[in-house]
Amino acid sequence: MSTDARTTGAAEQRLFIGGEWVEPEGGYYDVVDPATEEVVAPAPEASPAQVAAAVDAARDAFDGWSRTAPEERAAVLDRAARVIRREFAGYAELAQAESGATTGTARALQVGVSAARFERYARGALEPVESAVPPQINAAGHGGTSHAAKAMGAGGAGVFGAVAVRRPVGVVTCITSYNNPWANPAGKVAPALAMGNTVVVKPAPQDPLSVYRMAEALAEAGVPPGVVNVVSGARPEVGEAAVAAEGVDMVSFTGSTAVGRRIAEECGRGMKRQLMELGGKGAALVFDDADLASAVSGIGTTFSFYSGQICTAPTRVLAQRGIYERLVAGLARYAEQLTVGDPRDPATVVGPVISAAHRDRIEAYTALAVKEGARLVTGGERPGPERGFYVAPTLFADCTNAMRAVREEIFGPVVTVVPFDDEEEGIALANDSDYGLLDYVWSGDVARAFRVAGRLRAGGVGVNTVGRNMEAPFGGFKRSGVGRDVGSYALHAYSELQAIVWPG
Repeated sequence: MSTDARTTGAAEQRLFIGGEWVEPEGGYYDVVDPATEEVVAPAPEASPAQVAAAVDAARDAFDGWSRTAPEERAAVLDRAARVIRREFAGYAELAQAESGATTGTARALQVGVSAARFERYARGALEPVESAVPPQINAAGHGGTSHAAKAMGAGGAGVFGAVAVRRPVGVVTCITSYNNPWANPAGKVAPALAMGNTVVVKPAPQDPLSVYRMAEALAEAGVPPGVVNVVSGARPEVGEAAVAAEGVDMVSFTGSTAVGRRIAEECGRGMKRQLMELGGKGAALVFDDADLASAVSGIGTTFSFYSGQICTAPTRVLAQRGIYERLVAGLARYAEQLTVGDPRDPATVVGPVISAAHRDRIEAYTALAVKEGARLVTGGERPGPERGFYVAPTLFADCTNAMRAVREEIFGPVVTVVPFDDEEEGIALANDSDYGLLDYVWSGDVARAFRVAGRLRAGGVGVNTVGRNMEAPFGGFKRSGVGRDVGSYALHAYSELQAIVWPG
């Protein structure tokens, strides 16, 4: 493939199976630029048989890769990061065309984060996999005294040592989200490879081309054939085959709770390990003593960051009555100052959402919120340009927790505000949700903020910030997912624990 095709996605893309670029049996479908509605490039449609071939290739490669020295795995990941940084500009341009991200987001938060994750797990491959277990002293029992009984600790006294060792799971199917076609796949592939697993990656159908560029970077870095395989498709049969294949040991999925539930059911039938990062409806509790400027700027990221297409967004604001009106006014001013438009324009803050269908879905929720009695403060209309899938930053006030627009994940630049009176009511409202991914607390009383955080049923809580610590465990309570990743926790997620016991 030429350099131009590699960096722009202009040529017909092939599947990546067993270290080879393979013509898709299902033909091609168009990847569309959300900002212009123009075709970026054709993407390959794998057949179920080709998905099975990718799983077989990963299975065949597992034994050799899993026994590769950690230093060698680290070197491959580090070289892949260097390739990504070398091709940074072209990769970011492609990511922007596929996902509609602004230039800053495509560069720093998509491609840049991807390279950083490969670097992080190059180091992660060298982390110790053994954990010492305290020796256990078995007293003599009433059983027999044969050598066999003593060896099993059943009859004679003995001291038994043990160690817990993390081993690779096996073949991992990685199903990635459309909102970040670089960082999300890297967050799955890099730790999985670092632990000695092999992978079959099924990218989101809206922006799969970037994942093929990642596969190219890994191939250039020296990853052996079959260790990384990429099969894309717009038809549901591709993802279904990648989950159901008998040779798959684990599924790592980022996406909606509805799809995650179906994947979990299939994994349950095969007793496959799961890592599920699903939907969110982040509650942001803002108390009367909060720094309102900080709260407004943090909550305002919902309007701008990925155009609200992010599961961690603080979309459900719970405002104590003493600052309620001021907070609503501040959020309205913030939203109204944001420039919506072409993501390639440096002045743009809010780009398009991923597709016409998703734009229509967000607009349907906006209409529903008005019908349910919410007060539309700003937004709600379809902004120009004439082409592209744009949604105006939208703010609703005077909401209740019973409204669907408050309870359900909209995945767009829409914020709802619900008033509350005291701490107990705020906590109750925050926890009255099917989701529990990331919540937020703003308060000038740090002791109260941490006290409230401890009572929130969420996998993470931001105290006076929407920032993330990228070594902290990430995942959700309730319907927001199963398992934890990020930092060393991702290495744990892509491994099984084996106990080794010996007589002292």
